[in-house]
Amino acid sequence: MGLGVPTRSIPVPPAPVDDTPAEGVITAAHLKAALHDGGEIALLDVREHGQYGWSHLFYAVPLPYSRLELDIERLVPNKAARVVVYDDGLSTVAARAAARARAIGYRNVLVLDGGVAAWAAAGYELFAGVNVVSKTFGEVVEHELDTPSISAEELQAALARGEDLVVVDGRPVDEYRKMNIPGAICCPNGELVHRIRSIAPDPKTRIVVNCAGRTRSIIGAQTLRDVGVPNPVVALRNGTQGWRLAGFDLEHGSDRLYPEAVDGNDEAADWLVGFAAVNGITFISPEVAGAWLRDASRTTYLLDVRTPEEYELHHAPGALHAPGGQLIQASDQWLGVRNARVVLTCDTGIRSAVVANWLKRMGWDVAVLEGGRSGWGRIGASGLGHEEAAGRLPALVVLRPAEIAAMQADGGAPVALIDLRPGMAFRKGHVEGARWAIRPRLAAAVADLAADARIVLIAADPRIARCAAIDLAGLGRKVAGLVTADAAGWTAAGFDMVATPDEPSEADCIDFLFFVHDRHDGNLEAARRYLAWETGLLAKLDDRERAGFAIIGAGHDVKEGNA
Repeated sequence: MGLGVPTRSIPVPPAPVDDTPAEGVITAAHLKAALHDGGEIALLDVREHGQYGWSHLFYAVPLPYSRLELDIERLVPNKAARVVVYDDGLSTVAARAAARARAIGYRNVLVLDGGVAAWAAAGYELFAGVNVVSKTFGEVVEHELDTPSISAEELQAALARGEDLVVVDGRPVDEYRKMNIPGAICCPNGELVHRIRSIAPDPKTRIVVNCAGRTRSIIGAQTLRDVGVPNPVVALRNGTQGWRLAGFDLEHGSDRLYPEAVDGNDEAADWLVGFAAVNGITFISPEVAGAWLRDASRTTYLLDVRTPEEYELHHAPGALHAPGGQLIQASDQWLGVRNARVVLTCDTGIRSAVVANWLKRMGWDVAVLEGGRSGWGRIGASGLGHEEAAGRLPALVVLRPAEIAAMQADGGAPVALIDLRPGMAFRKGHVEGARWAIRPRLAAAVADLAADARIVLIAADPRIARCAAIDLAGLGRKVAGLVTADAAGWTAAGFDMVATPDEPSEADCIDFLFFVHDRHDGNLEAARRYLAWETGLLAKLDDRERAGFAIIGAGHDVKEGNA
C-alpha cells in the first residue's frame, strides 16, 4: 500500500440515460446540489465502520446499519429532516436502512441511487478515513492562520536543555493514558482556556500542545492564540506519531491530569463578553433554546461541552454530552444534520463560547446558552426522544451458557449460535461451533440453517442483538435468546473456546477499518501513511466544500507575544 489514501477498486455501474430520480431515490447530481443548498440534510452512510472508513462522501455521517435504531435519533433528532442514506450501490443495505428509518417515523428519506459507486462515476470525490470534515478543517486552519508548530526533534532538544516549557496533551484522558509525550500534562482541548492559567501561570512559559496526530495539536494551539494567552504557544507537528517517527519513546499509563481547581478567573465574565463580541458569538436565553428544541420545522442540538464527570453530576434536561475538544475533532459523532442549529452549554459560558467559535468557523449555526447552569431549569421539556427507537426494540430472553448446553442436549430443533460481537473479537476467541455474523449479512449467515433452527445470538451489547432480531424475524427465523457471557462463563458450562486469527477474513470483517489501524502500535510505516493521508485532505476538497469553512474573520489576528 502506498502513501496517502488506500487504493481499492470501486465497481462503477453503467451511467444512467436519465438522471431524473425514481421515487424514493436521489441521484448523485441531485444530492450534490442538496448538500450545498443551505437547507437541513442528513447524509448517512449506513455501511459498517470498515466500509465507511475505506471510502465515503465528504459530508457523510457514519451510521452502521447494525446500530441504526440505537443512534439515528441522537444524530437526527428531527424526524421531518431530509435524510439520504447510501451504501456501496451493490447491496440492499441502504434500502433496508431507509425502510427502518421510515418505520421509526422519519418522513423524508431517500436512497442515493447507485451508492458510492455512482457518486464516483459522477466525478465527485470520495474520502478515506474517519472524522474527515473535522480533520480537514484542522488542515485548513493551519494553512490559513499559519499556526506555528515545532518538530519532535526541536521539542526533544528544548526539553533536554531544560527550557521553560510545558507540553499539554489535548486529547481525552483515556487516549492520553495509552501513550503520551514524556512529561506531558493531559488537558483536553475543550478545557484549555478554562484551565491553562493553572497549568502555565508564568506568561514566559512556552506551551506546546500535542495530540496523536495533527488536528487537535493545531486546534489546541490556535485556541490559546485566539483567546490572547500571553504565553508563546506552538503545536507539536504530527503529535505522538511524529515523536515516534523521530525515534523517541513515549510514556504509557501516565496520570498527570488537568488541575481540578481553576485559578485566575476573576476577569472571566468581562473576558467572555469581549470574546463573544469580537467573534460574533450568539447567546440565547433558556426560553429561546427551549422553543428551538420544540420547533418541529428545524433541527436543534443541545450539547454540554464540559468534562464527563461534570456532566454526570448534573446537566440540563435533554442535553447530550459532547466534550468540547472532541466535538471539534469529531463533529460527525454528534451532529448528523448539516445546517442544523447547535446550542452549547457549560457552567459559565467560557468553554461553550470557545467551542462555539470553532463550530461557527466550521459552518455551523451555533449559539451559546446564556446564564450557564443557572438557566438549565428554564429550558423546559425538549421534546427530543433520543432513545425512543432503541426502547421499542424487540425483547430477547437472556440465556446462560448452561441453558444453551441443555438446549443442545434436549433432542429438539437444532441450536445455532450466531456471534454478533465485533469481527476482531471473534478472531481472538469464540465458542467452538459458533458462526460470526453482522446484521447486514444475516440472511447469508442463516441461509443454510434448518427452517426450525433455534437461533441463539451472542453479543457483548444486548442492543446489537435486539437490532439483529428485527431482521431475523423478517427472514422468518426464530430467535431463542441472547447470551452475553464472557469466555469464562462459556468455559464453565463445558464449551470450548477457539481462536481463528484469519476468520472472519479481512474482506468479511466489514466492521473493522484495517487502513493504518496499527499506527499507534509500533507500525511506523502505518504512521507515515496516516500523516500523509491527513496532510493530503485539503487538496481533495472541491470549491463548494472548501467554501463551507470560514476560518479568517474579525478577532482572529495573531496576538503580540504569540509569535
